[in-house]
Amino acid sequence: MIPLKRRKVVQTVLCDREASKFPDVVIYILERKMGSSRKAFLTRLGRSKGFLVEESYSSDVTHVVAENNSGEEVKAWLQNQTCGGKSSGSVNLLDISWYTESMGKGSPILIEDRHRLKVDLQSNTDSPTFAIESYACQRRTPLKHHNASLTEALELLAQNAEFTDNEGRSVAFRRAAAVLKTLPRAVRRLDDLKGLPCLGEHSLRVIKEILEDGVSSEVESTRQSEQYKAMKVLTGIFGVGTKTAERWFREGIRSLADLKTRGGRLNREQQAGLDYYDDLNRPVSKAEAHAIGQIVGEAVRAVLPGAEITLTGGFRRGKEVGHDVDFLITHPEEGKEEGLMPKIVSWLETKGLLLYQKTTRNSYLESKDGPVRPSHNMDRFERCFSIFKLKRTPEVCGTSNQSAGQNDVTEGSDVRQQEVQSEPSDWRAVRVDLVVSPYSQFAFALLGWTGSKLFERELRRWAGQEKSMSLSSHVLYDRAQNRYLRASSEEEIFALLGLEYIPPSQRNA
Repeated sequence: MIPLKRRKVVQTVLCDREASKFPDVVIYILERKMGSSRKAFLTRLGRSKGFLVEESYSSDVTHVVAENNSGEEVKAWLQNQTCGGKSSGSVNLLDISWYTESMGKGSPILIEDRHRLKVDLQSNTDSPTFAIESYACQRRTPLKHHNASLTEALELLAQNAEFTDNEGRSVAFRRAAAVLKTLPRAVRRLDDLKGLPCLGEHSLRVIKEILEDGVSSEVESTRQSEQYKAMKVLTGIFGVGTKTAERWFREGIRSLADLKTRGGRLNREQQAGLDYYDDLNRPVSKAEAHAIGQIVGEAVRAVLPGAEITLTGGFRRGKEVGHDVDFLITHPEEGKEEGLMPKIVSWLETKGLLLYQKTTRNSYLESKDGPVRPSHNMDRFERCFSIFKLKRTPEVCGTSNQSAGQNDVTEGSDVRQQEVQSEPSDWRAVRVDLVVSPYSQFAFALLGWTGSKLFERELRRWAGQEKSMSLSSHVLYDRAQNRYLRASSEEEIFALLGLEYIPPSQRNA
């Protein structure tokens, strides 16, 4: 772990106490989340009215003024400063409103409770650091957590690493983010992270900068880079992976408009992705997922009575919105599910509900000698990758519009209103994956298709490195005993792996 460097504190003499109208009030304006230009303006304003406003924080400061910062954030910042042992508890932590009101009056106003930044008096900065297990599959990771600003930054860097085909770096950032998601409270200082697993020097450097300055320069420069923005747009096309997008980028393609004019011939999947780009990059609501589930359920019951359908993916983990909808289909009578997918697809096409579909057959073969190669996250079930034509209803549209918010269209799509307005107003396109599993493999399929991707990756890593087993969405194989281990539920699989059962809502690593 990199040591926490303390900022050099300089005693400033720009404002002489004797020349100040209010020598007992020494103000420091925190630049964090404010910006240097605004701080400079407020500093000049205060000094022009006779206030003593220090350029740098020192042990003489009596009033710290902050804007858009919580009391805990300011307290954490103060604890990273060296000020002759002066406690942050002896300094007034104030909202910018106190400063502006004092400027208006021309003298320091009485500090009221509404001016003070709230700090948890029970918090102990010397308390032990968090105890976290090394594997994400050992930890409970809720959907909502306390460190969103940190995890979003790390996940952006992880995505950028994927764009540049650096899988190792991407996984490292995602593992670091997953650790932060499990913590019971917000990280306030770098020392909080001492002894935690999966936090490399690069991740810690990013975290440190955000804790001290509110933002990471690396994250912001990445976010604004031409390559990152172009790759976001191009990989947002259904059927386009990072390698294809990177090749297009090297060819000078930066937007959908570039692709249409210079991109050459697209395959059927990519063309569908381009045709329905806006819809497919607009969040899918839970109401829409359930509406599609009713349609798929009707199709399944029509062609195979008794078959069971389960909504998986992020929605099973508790998400309110997603980018696609995944369903797992099975039948309690082993073998009944064979050849089911073409019948489902035919039923849906007859109803005019599919804008695109590609079906693959079940290619899984169970060798008596165990898996012939290391298990991978991609299984071999019979499946259909499709784009649904979902009819808009008042119930579904209301929820969808709320969840979409202001991010309906990916930045740089170049299609926006023109194509959105040209589409029929009574339906939208939605990505839907249908997967058929034999009943004997259903528990493994359900576990694999529930996610998150990192949680599943960590499950496979745990199985291989800690238990000498091979786990896939089909089966669990014990390499030490040279035999397959069967399970009829997710709980049984966790038990076979020697892990505490983690419910779906806690698998959001």
